Amino acid sequence: IPKLTTWPILFFAVVLSIIVCTNFVRSTQGRACIAINDDEIAAEAMGINTTKYKVMAFIIGAILASLAGSLFANYFYVLNPNQFTFNKSIDILVMVVFGGMGSMSASVIAAIAIGILNMWLQQFTDLRMIIYGAALVLMMIFRPQGILGSWELSIERFLKKRKLKKEEA
Repeated sequence: IPKLTTWPILFFAVVLSIIVCTNFVRSTQGRACIAINDDEIAAEAMGINTTKYKVMAFIIGAILASLAGSLFANYFYVLNPNQFTFNKSIDILVMVVFGGMGSMSASVIAAIAIGILNMWLQQFTDLRMIIYGAALVLMMIFRPQGILGSWELSIERFLKKRKLKKEEA
């Protein structure tokens, strides 16, 4: 497989994926998916076509997964089933638990933090799983909603605070 994936292409794909996901969640269809996630029977009783929105969410997920898979395949020269081990599944699970379900910002922060932690603990494979286990237990006890809960990082909020500080000074 030719190596076509570069860091700028990867960065653009990540930003595009985050924009697509954020816009989908804020759209009417995204709100319907959230309603289905909260209570499928109540959503169907309110007139939401649950099958339609489940298929729509599945299609968006499949498109993003195919983008990630093609970037992954074009970064490494050879794809091998041994690359996709149980530990890779644990990495993804830990990212989801740390990020939580309510915040896109927290998911990005958790993915970056777990990626850096993976690089740092690469030489200690057994220790890494122990640290993951302890971190998951602590996270479930003290912060089950994720690192930021449902709070989102916002440029607008940052600019408003900055403007208020300038007005006070």
